Amino acid sequence: MSSPVLATKLFVPARRPRLVPRPRLAARLDGSLEGGHRLTLVSAPAGFGKSSLLADWAAQLARREPPVRVGWMSLGDEDDDLAAFLALLAASLAGLDIQVDGSALGRHRDATAAASAVVRADALRPGAVRVLVMDDVHLVRAPEVHQAVAFLVDHLPAGLHLVLSTRSDPPLALARLRARGELIELRAADLRFTRAEAEDFLVAAMGLTLDAHDVDALEGRTEGWIAALQLVSLALGGRSGGGQAHDFVRDFAGSHRFVLDYLTDEVLDRQPAPVREFLLRTAVLDRLCGPACDALTGRTDGTAMLERVWADNLFLVSLDDDRSWYRYHHLFADVLRARLSAQDPDLVADLHRLASRWFAANGYLVEAVGQALAGSDDERAAYLVEDAVPLLRRSRQDSLLLGWIRALPRARVRVSPVLSLVCAWSLMLEGDLDGADARLDDADAALAAGRADTTLAAGWAPTGDRRRQRLHPARERSQAGRGSPDLGPHPAGGTPGGGPGPRPGRRAVPRVRPAQGHLRTRRLPRQLGCPRRAGRRRARHQPGLQRAPAWRRRVAARGPARPCPRGGVRRVPPRHDGLRRFVAAVP
Repeated sequence: MSSPVLATKLFVPARRPRLVPRPRLAARLDGSLEGGHRLTLVSAPAGFGKSSLLADWAAQLARREPPVRVGWMSLGDEDDDLAAFLALLAASLAGLDIQVDGSALGRHRDATAAASAVVRADALRPGAVRVLVMDDVHLVRAPEVHQAVAFLVDHLPAGLHLVLSTRSDPPLALARLRARGELIELRAADLRFTRAEAEDFLVAAMGLTLDAHDVDALEGRTEGWIAALQLVSLALGGRSGGGQAHDFVRDFAGSHRFVLDYLTDEVLDRQPAPVREFLLRTAVLDRLCGPACDALTGRTDGTAMLERVWADNLFLVSLDDDRSWYRYHHLFADVLRARLSAQDPDLVADLHRLASRWFAANGYLVEAVGQALAGSDDERAAYLVEDAVPLLRRSRQDSLLLGWIRALPRARVRVSPVLSLVCAWSLMLEGDLDGADARLDDADAALAAGRADTTLAAGWAPTGDRRRQRLHPARERSQAGRGSPDLGPHPAGGTPGGGPGPRPGRRAVPRVRPAQGHLRTRRLPRQLGCPRRAGRRRARHQPGLQRAPAWRRRVAARGPARPCPRGGVRRVPPRHDGLRRFVAAVP
């Protein structure tokens, strides 16, 4: 005897009020009924509007001429049994005028035999197109039920089209169906609200007063996740003022209690303990791959776990076609990090340090520095930034470099000669000559301390040669610019830092780049004037300079120390010594 079927499981859900029309998705669903497609898979995480979309499409099919019959199965945990599933299937098919003996289905112990009875019954009643929707398929996990569905998909009669709505991909031969052109897929990337749909929902449907910037911010932060926008509208319902709404939008994150409760109850708490632990420990990563996850979890199944999380639609976004790199949905990552901080706050910093070591060992410098800073590992972060200075300077990523230095404590920067030089460069570009002088003094002091304490120097990145070659010639030229007496002979005829001195017959002219000369025209004192105009004036009054090579005219037009036609060096007033020291020290 078949088990009774709850009638509400067979009803198409009522169309929700304030539903946003989605003609682009309805057109794709209409196309699934043509061209020999057997199966339509609507697979996305919780809250992406799967059921609402299919219910609205079913209502549209019913209004067609001639109407298309739609059968609906709302699956639940109680249907995770072959007999209960077959009873519900028989009742749903009866609504499509496909009469199947439910008790006969229940007598079949083999899932394939039971599905064969459905196929034969439908084959006896050919007619118009009919659609069978199975909603919440992810709640059914029994292997025999999946076998019955797989057989049904492979042997569907021509007049029946199957639609599966699920949070995770069912164990079907999806790759084979995809290759044959028999599968239509709608996933999270398709179901997410576009910018226009988000504005239609928030402003027109929900009646919120939001400007274009607020809509853009919410759409970007939620990534079109419909449930999050619904929660936003509920939270904004009590904020009538435009300023309050703007402040809420600016601060909105996954830590908001509505989003936190929804994702915790609907997603996180429903996962097995190993999956939940994996999600929490890897949440500190901005992008994930299998080996990086292994470094944080201490296991060796990171790639397999990512594939499982991806198949289960747990708010994981693929970043490449090979599915090697992923990231979590922004709000889901916020929820995971909030949960991890609440459960074990000390573990968060340890995970960031582990991630920094893995990224650095594998050549991902930007991620390594970011993880070290997030884990408050200032010593390691300073070491990585020092090591990255030449690469970032060559690739002109100066803003990234300065952002890292600003994130470090001032005391940590002052004990690093390389970072102090970079700070001097930044201050010079801003016109702060005194500040640049102070940073160069910090570099001098750090080098002296490193010579006195080898343990301090051991904490620097291996850039010692660059430090000596850049800083000590700058100090020597600084003393010369001030009119100081001779500093005395240097070791091995070199500079005070032990580096080689200038070759015989050459004047020590600092290297100056054109871009720095342009910047000085706006920032530096008026006495220096515009270097280009000054060079042209000297060329007019000094004919010998007009016949000089182009490179010499450029050097004469820029820089604090300039070669003169009569020989020697034209010196800058002592109060501009910071300019000369900086120019000499710039790499």
